[in-house]
Amino acid sequence: MDESLPQRAARLMNALTAEQPSLSRRDVLRAAMSLAAGSLLPASLFAAEGAVPPRFTAYPFSLGVASGYPRADRVTLWTRLAPEPLRANGGMWDDVVHLGWEVAEDDGFRRIVQKGGVRAAPELAHSARITVRGLAPDHSYFYRFTCGDAVSRSGRTRTTPAADAKVGRFRLAIGSCQHYEQAWFSAHRHAVADDIDLMLFLGDYIYESNWGDALVRRHVGGESSSLAEYRIRHAQYKTDADLQLSHASIPWAFTWDDHEVDNDYAGAQSEHLDPAFLARRAAAYQAFYEHQPMPLDMHPSGPDMKIYTDLDIGRLARISIVDNRQYRSPQPCPTDYKGGGSTDVRPRDCALVAAPTQSMLGSEQEAWLNRSFASSKAQWNLVAQQTLLARFDGAPGADRLVWTDGWDGYPAARNRLLAGLHKHHLSNPIILGGDIHATVIANVHADSENNDSAIVAAEFCGTSIGSQGWAPEQFNQRLPENPHVLYGDTTKRGYIVLDLNGERCSADLRVLDNEKTPDSKVSTAASFVVESGKRGVRKA
Repeated sequence: MDESLPQRAARLMNALTAEQPSLSRRDVLRAAMSLAAGSLLPASLFAAEGAVPPRFTAYPFSLGVASGYPRADRVTLWTRLAPEPLRANGGMWDDVVHLGWEVAEDDGFRRIVQKGGVRAAPELAHSARITVRGLAPDHSYFYRFTCGDAVSRSGRTRTTPAADAKVGRFRLAIGSCQHYEQAWFSAHRHAVADDIDLMLFLGDYIYESNWGDALVRRHVGGESSSLAEYRIRHAQYKTDADLQLSHASIPWAFTWDDHEVDNDYAGAQSEHLDPAFLARRAAAYQAFYEHQPMPLDMHPSGPDMKIYTDLDIGRLARISIVDNRQYRSPQPCPTDYKGGGSTDVRPRDCALVAAPTQSMLGSEQEAWLNRSFASSKAQWNLVAQQTLLARFDGAPGADRLVWTDGWDGYPAARNRLLAGLHKHHLSNPIILGGDIHATVIANVHADSENNDSAIVAAEFCGTSIGSQGWAPEQFNQRLPENPHVLYGDTTKRGYIVLDLNGERCSADLRVLDNEKTPDSKVSTAASFVVESGKRGVRKA
């Protein structure tokens, strides 16, 4: 049976990392090329292969540049060669291409601190990434790529403070849910102007399907399900000028949600019980990796791709980035019409909601998260995940109505997470989320069914960058049933800016005047504060 491109790239990478003696020299080279990992092999081996002279039909760096997952001594840089970005192969040919990269202390690239070469291979859509190591902590750098006579735009990135550093201040933006057809991405331009140290994106970077009201532009093609279609979809999003500006100006870190693959998928199960779903998930994960500045150790292996990780900001903060999609149990009690996916149910009508076997994170990730809680010495501990963690009851009075795609559909898993916060005496925990296309600021209680129980964390669930929200009348009627929610709004698109220091975490809700216009202005709808040493959030 012929291998798919994701299977081929994964096999080659696994073979390389296992250092099997049966591998030929060409196999080793091809594996390295497949993952654009020029630093894995000596330069002399690349020279022996010979460089393919570039013959581009147009400017090859059409998708810009990006940096991601900053650490105290390193950061990952990304680009993709795509002279014709809306073609599946980007207008490239089926050969490996050599790129150069430079990192400098100035935007004129007169003080270059490191430079080198990297390979862009067709197996990874001629994307290229390099994790540049040996950098100074808490330091700004500029970077760019070259290929033949073509030079990419320059990007700016920044390493995080050293592990034992006392950090005075750190600012990050929380973004999620950007539907290309439904909005312009001007929120990203404003986030750059807000002097952000990190963009933390919490899912639905692309949308696989076409839908929405008052569309401002259109996807190329129908619903994405193949590797070629996901590649085109990612590339089309990357052509947005404001999104490119954000990637070139700020280091990013990611988790994903469902629309990078398929609406409401849960682990190995699709919304409509597609028997070939894992092949689709492999294609989607492959395209995601190809288009984001993710380190090499996050590369996919078929339908599997481990993305959960920690980012430490000196002694000030730990950001635990969690994956709520890849390992979760299927949503309880789906409708017969779909077979899978989410619905609204009353817990009394669906015993599976309360089953202790239901997991949002999977046992291995739950164990990792508890180890992260146990080892953290940070003043602030942020749990970055996809959706609203706090209870959000949808029925009036004593009855309960839960949406099964969120944590309300997995209460035992939520209780385990909250028990971990308590067990390890986590300092200043804050839950971050997105997904629901609404801003919700809430206090998280130890017992989600009892608002008289102790407050254990603050929660900031951000609205969408550019995906339409619920009808306000539908959303607002649920607010009185949830007194732990201090603020809820579904009418505005935007992002949240968190400003951390030794005394408090301040949160500004940044909202667009009109996401349907590319030159929309931005304003602060409300501000909130979490005081260090005090559980919960209050209005500023």
